[in-house]
Amino acid sequence: MSKISQIYGSNVFDKRTMREKLPSATYACLMRTVEQGEPLDLEVANVVAHAMKEWAIEKGATHFTHWFQPLSGVTSEKHDAFLSPEEDGSAITRFSGKELIQGEPDASSFPSGGLRATFEARGYTAWDPTSYAFIKDEVLCIPTAFCSYRGEALDKKTPLLRSMHAVEAQAKRVLALFGEFPERIVTTVGAEQEFFLISERDYAAREDLVLTGRTLFGAPPCKGQELDEHYFGAIRPTVNAFMKELDDELWALGISARTKHNEVAPAQHELAPIFANANRAIDENLLTMEKMRLLASHHGLVCLLHEKPFEGINGSGKHDNWSLAAGDKNLLDPGDNPVENLRFLVFLTAVIEAVDNYQELLRMSVASAGNDHRLGAHEAPPAIVSIFLGDELGAIMESLINGTEYHSAGQVAMDLGVAVLPNFLKDNTDRNRTSPFAFTGNKFEFRMPGSNVNLADANTVLNTAVAKSLKGFADALEDVPTERFESAAIAWVKRSLTDHQRIVFNGNGYAGEWEEEAARRGLANHKTTADALPAYVAPKSIALFEEFGVLNETEVRSRYEVKLDKYIKLLSIECRVMKRMARRTYIPAISRYATETAQNVAALDAIGVDCASQRDLAARLAAGIVEAARATRELDALHKQAEAIDDSQERATFYAHQVVPAMSALRRAIDGLEIITCRDFWPAPSYNNLLFYV
Repeated sequence: MSKISQIYGSNVFDKRTMREKLPSATYACLMRTVEQGEPLDLEVANVVAHAMKEWAIEKGATHFTHWFQPLSGVTSEKHDAFLSPEEDGSAITRFSGKELIQGEPDASSFPSGGLRATFEARGYTAWDPTSYAFIKDEVLCIPTAFCSYRGEALDKKTPLLRSMHAVEAQAKRVLALFGEFPERIVTTVGAEQEFFLISERDYAAREDLVLTGRTLFGAPPCKGQELDEHYFGAIRPTVNAFMKELDDELWALGISARTKHNEVAPAQHELAPIFANANRAIDENLLTMEKMRLLASHHGLVCLLHEKPFEGINGSGKHDNWSLAAGDKNLLDPGDNPVENLRFLVFLTAVIEAVDNYQELLRMSVASAGNDHRLGAHEAPPAIVSIFLGDELGAIMESLINGTEYHSAGQVAMDLGVAVLPNFLKDNTDRNRTSPFAFTGNKFEFRMPGSNVNLADANTVLNTAVAKSLKGFADALEDVPTERFESAAIAWVKRSLTDHQRIVFNGNGYAGEWEEEAARRGLANHKTTADALPAYVAPKSIALFEEFGVLNETEVRSRYEVKLDKYIKLLSIECRVMKRMARRTYIPAISRYATETAQNVAALDAIGVDCASQRDLAARLAAGIVEAARATRELDALHKQAEAIDDSQERATFYAHQVVPAMSALRRAIDGLEIITCRDFWPAPSYNNLLFYV
């Protein structure tokens, strides 16, 4: 434990280090900026920059970088040395407050969705002092926002920070009505990260994995996840060594990696941190994904973060555990008796209203080509957004709507029937793994995001939508006399729950009946990214973002264009890889086996040996080759047709509803041949090899 304590945060310029390295007056000024939003004076920035540089050099750093999150979805960095040559041929180290506060990376090659022309290169990064600087690979990394020359946000951090400010401002208005005046209210996030680890050798032999992150071909393994033996099972020694190194690296970066275990699918695993401020939590999750990819190679492994790398095997999500905290008080904690906790009921109702009103926007926030394969695949939530409250909160909601008396079951003691085992209290709600948005005791677990996503998008939408609901409550009750406040608040809760009860569903989200029931309720069911993305630029969505200053219309439309463009490009790349692998890898290999089989048939016929089974195999192989060739031609024609469509939304829709089914048809043709082709002829590692390595 002492070693963990020594490692933890050792590479982070956090409050502990700031107190040690900064003059007390400078530290106090910086904390006012971080905690109260006061402007940062350049002189203070100069002192902070010098202390930060000296600390970083002590830790072995030679360069600094502004670390930011462009709309590409990954992180970016440009390294500058602390080195400053002198006229006499010597050199000194230098890092100024101006360099800390502002950078100027080339912005021309990052996606902007039309916010700027490619020949316009100037962009700015601005220091985010609310997220700690850290050292990674001998580089001092300074978390920053990224904007264009004209000031439009070109990143995912800026809208997130704006949305956090919006929900904080409205939550403070609400709490003031309850006589509470906290200094800060923050959204908190805990990002549970799922991932696959496979052999580096097998990965290199799969062109589809290397180029697209998922297997475009592959017959089901002989043994999958049906025995449920992998989940929480003993971790392989190789994987455990990787996880140990990962823990050490993350702890040194102040990332509170807490839980690690095998997930349901073979070769799948999960890492979960402790909750943190949403801004830092998302920065830390992006760092976690980067470290996972880099460190896996130290152990002969590759980390796959694609949402669905293996067909027919559970995909990987990233559960976004979201809550609101006022100091050390969780505003979504029901307390011992939630029906008597009016403040909790108000915040709970605000979330329910927000999710119902902006269900399509939430679905859009997690839309991607990879996630389309995962959502609704009976391993993850369906594409229909709904909320799970559990038995107790569901019963409270029903009693409020119907005006009936609520009778609490109280805390139930679980007796396991064995004297040596202790009794324990059962939670007041079960967990529903089929729910996209589930209340889990004192937080909501948004289960729709895919493993590879930047959670800033989903949390920006969620924060802004909840801010809208809280604003509605505050607007309605701020002028209500104190003696009538409680009854007015209860009336608001009852009215809002009545209006938005359709979004609450405590049943099995995998059941076919739910899809029919959701349609009757009027809930959206956007099964593909192409269907989901138009919600981004709906007038209702633009009005929401503009009302709270999170995104202006131009910024919203740019992000819509970026998401469309990425979806189209990813599917186009997958099409090209599929066609090339079919033509150059699979069909030639199968043809060689078919030729050898036919030759064996001829040889056996010549000596009068019965070879009906071999003749049947040769016929099946020949027919399969014809089918695979036909499916390849059809995919090629549809791919060319898609690329000829000028309108991006029309092209995305054509890909989703015409090209993707053709890709599936080609896959079926090739996969059907895998199970009858001799292993010696099959040109790529099978699922049996990929998922069950030593």
